[in-house]
Amino acid sequence: MNPRITDWQGRRVWLLGASAGIGAALARELHRRGARLALSARASSRLAALAAELPGALVCPCDATDPEALAQVAAELQEHWGELDLAVYLAGDYRPLRVAGFAAGPALALLEVNYAGAVRFTAAVLPRLAPAGGIALFASVAGYRALPKALGYGPAKAALIHFAEGLHLELAEQGYGVWLINPGFVATRLTAANDFAMPALLTPEQAAVFTVDGLAGGKFEITYPRRFTVWLKLLRCLPYRLYFPLVRRLTGG
Repeated sequence: MNPRITDWQGRRVWLLGASAGIGAALARELHRRGARLALSARASSRLAALAAELPGALVCPCDATDPEALAQVAAELQEHWGELDLAVYLAGDYRPLRVAGFAAGPALALLEVNYAGAVRFTAAVLPRLAPAGGIALFASVAGYRALPKALGYGPAKAALIHFAEGLHLELAEQGYGVWLINPGFVATRLTAANDFAMPALLTPEQAAVFTVDGLAGGKFEITYPRRFTVWLKLLRCLPYRLYFPLVRRLTGG
């Protein structure tokens, strides 16, 4: 369904959301495999520290919610590299949101980073993709179906999943790749906000290896760890009369 990326030597890769977590781990893994990297995030100091570990990496600070900044970085990379072999959107935010104390502002802020930012990123990179290049979008298994405490995060990731599916329907026919990455729980500063046990919790380094292995497999969706995500896929198939009571019982929500 997608090009199989097995040789990273010299590939030009832009990572947006590279300053910490999965993004930083993925940058290290791709650098180890020979990719040429451009690293973007809001936290310029963390980016600089990461780039110091990765000789040759370009540091391109920008905010995923700023369309002008995204367009400027994309233009700079085009001038520097000519084309992009892979553009990866990892930027994201998370906070638990429930009905109690619910307000529109925090929910819309999560939508802005987790979905709208990915749309802007895609618009910036599409004209600059090399033949057989592609776009990888990090969503989440939380976008499969509604879960407790996720009134902002879940809908944003669900929208991103739908967006990635639509991109693939059109771009695959043109020879480009679109990868949808749906991780389970990964130990980052964002998931540290959870006040519940997170099953099958991965390190960012494990998530990075799973991602790179998935890019070599040629599938549209890369999801991990399968021992956890397979159950969420099954839950997605249930009718509402079974889904709602089961999720309430499983999560205490």
